[in-house]
Amino acid sequence: LELALSCDIRVATSKSLLGLPETGLAIIPGAGGTQKLSRVIGIAKAKELIYTGRRLKAEEALGLGILNYVEEDYEAAYSKCLALAKEILPKGPVAIKQAKQALNASIETDLETGLGIERMLYSKIIDTEDRIEGLKAFVEKRKPQYKGL
Repeated sequence: LELALSCDIRVATSKSLLGLPETGLAIIPGAGGTQKLSRVIGIAKAKELIYTGRRLKAEEALGLGILNYVEEDYEAAYSKCLALAKEILPKGPVAIKQAKQALNASIETDLETGLGIERMLYSKIIDTEDRIEGLKAFVEKRKPQYKGL
């Protein structure tokens, strides 16, 4: 689960079990689990799962927001991952990078600071070739050809 919590989008099979069992071994999650799980599902539920070391079925993890998708088997999960990647790939790479930075900052700062970070990141996009290409493609009713510039 700790590795999965480092991912932006999480897909699992219906047979997956997820948990942080370390307290049963008299240790704590040491690869970011205490910090990342609480940010994903809230402090109270994270405390419950870490204190008890309980493992969750995939559907329960989906309901808590730990997973984005649950697919029947490995092949379906892999296909879902590819479909998501294909959906993201044609988007502006600079915009995706800046959006990720803004979203990550949003969980670590207050709203006012987060909005300032968002404005700063947005301002970095204004002069990019990709932004100009995106607007031009929109007006010309065609798919944009982004270069990551």
